[in-house]
Amino acid sequence: MAFLITGGAGFIGSHLGERLLRLGYEVVVLDNFNDYYNPDIKQRNIEFIKDHSSYTLVKGDILDWDGLNSLFKKHSIEGIIHLAARAGVRPSIEQPRLYQKVNVEGTVNLLEAACRYRVPKFLLASSSSVYGNNTKVPFSETDSVDHPVSPYAATKKACELIAYTYHSMYKIPVTCLRFFTVYGPRQRPDMAIHKFTAQMVRGEEILMFGDGSTQRDYTYIDDIIQGLEQALNHCTEGYKIYNLGESRTIRLMDLINLLEKALDKPARIKKMPLQKGDVKTTYADISLAQKELEYSPRFSIEEGISRFVSWYCKELGRDR
Repeated sequence: MAFLITGGAGFIGSHLGERLLRLGYEVVVLDNFNDYYNPDIKQRNIEFIKDHSSYTLVKGDILDWDGLNSLFKKHSIEGIIHLAARAGVRPSIEQPRLYQKVNVEGTVNLLEAACRYRVPKFLLASSSSVYGNNTKVPFSETDSVDHPVSPYAATKKACELIAYTYHSMYKIPVTCLRFFTVYGPRQRPDMAIHKFTAQMVRGEEILMFGDGSTQRDYTYIDDIIQGLEQALNHCTEGYKIYNLGESRTIRLMDLINLLEKALDKPARIKKMPLQKGDVKTTYADISLAQKELEYSPRFSIEEGISRFVSWYCKELGRDR
């Protein structure tokens, strides 16, 4: 028996794979190593686990139905952790058809496979972006998510709805996890913390969209992995949605100040207008996850930034 992690060579997926292997599980990773960012980064993400006896890497695509069937016939899958997706708000505005196809159709394929092969657990990675510009904070799972402001956010809400439909029709236990801006070692290079760090180290300007007052609830990778592990243990029946965040916000300008302190280097800031699809605030109400999953985030943004910068500086010899 094994757990399937789609997108398992990526940032979150590679950390989750390591965790499940340490717990003694078999892990099957499905990843297509696309060119959204340098595929070599994903290869490095899994370099320390790819030869583990309980680890199997399948280079394939969630849109390839025949390939999915072959995978499920070959491996006895006891749970699907579906992390694979086209990510990013701004690129989704430029390529909405691609985001719809990969995120929505790919999720339908995996739900179909879960039905066909009687997989007893299905975890779906969703996003805080589904809340749009909700003015009520912190964001609760019971809040309306009827007004997404980017194609990416719309696809994530669509995936939650489709997952509910499959649960309703076929009684698949489904848990949707709304991640709030995950960061830490191996973070995607296009994400703000990683991008700003790289630019500051090189002495380049960083682009700050808006006046620096936008706020985010940043979640350190170890806390997300703890939440995923708990959700996997609790995904035995029903359809559930949980926020996974730190439940604390920080202004963009204050985040940049933390990076300056950690790097001991000033940022050269170029102010830019806010972009379409950007939201003013993300802020997670995590009380439900705390109660039902015993989710307990431990890393403050200050400690997380310090850990990320330490990791990044050790990786400077690599082409990241």
